[in-house]
Amino acid sequence: MFYYVKGKVAHVAPNLAVIDCGGVGYACRTTSYTLSALQVGEEGKLYTHLNVREDAMELYGFASENERNCFQMLIAVSGVGPKAALSILSATTPEGLATAIITGNEKALTVAPGIGKKIAQRIILELKDKLAKGQLPTAEERYGGTGMTVIPQDKSSEATAALAVLGYSPGEIAMALKGLDLETLSLEDTVRQALRKMIK
Repeated sequence: MFYYVKGKVAHVAPNLAVIDCGGVGYACRTTSYTLSALQVGEEGKLYTHLNVREDAMELYGFASENERNCFQMLIAVSGVGPKAALSILSATTPEGLATAIITGNEKALTVAPGIGKKIAQRIILELKDKLAKGQLPTAEERYGGTGMTVIPQDKSSEATAALAVLGYSPGEIAMALKGLDLETLSLEDTVRQALRKMIK
């Protein structure tokens, strides 16, 4: 329904940002990372997700499309609700989450308040399995295209898989990884540098 909201930041509170768009204040539930990028009185832009329940409609907003993609991916996991997803994304970056999923690092997820070992294992199991089967939606797939299947076998494949988790297409990933020193960079640093190239 809403792709993003853009306007003056009217108010911020823990896990909440209010964006004034033409005199209407949109209350967006969000992460600590997104809040750190906002300043009251300044213009802000949040990529949104509308969560509809029987008793409520809540708007969630994120400073980047990567963060929103990760949020949507997390709430698709059985037993993971919006509150848990926000907790995880307040404790780690999108690239950190993608790396944790690909490498099976459950400790990177359990540092988030309210996230126990079982939930962390379920997130890794379900999302890694979907990635291997080509079931995670890429940017191309969301807006008309095909998905991709990636089974990590080496540093390059792991980086490719992590970027696929974040919603990038095979062509975008190949261009972003070109020229990076995959031998010396850690997986997370590889993903971070690739993201910087794609954002430019």
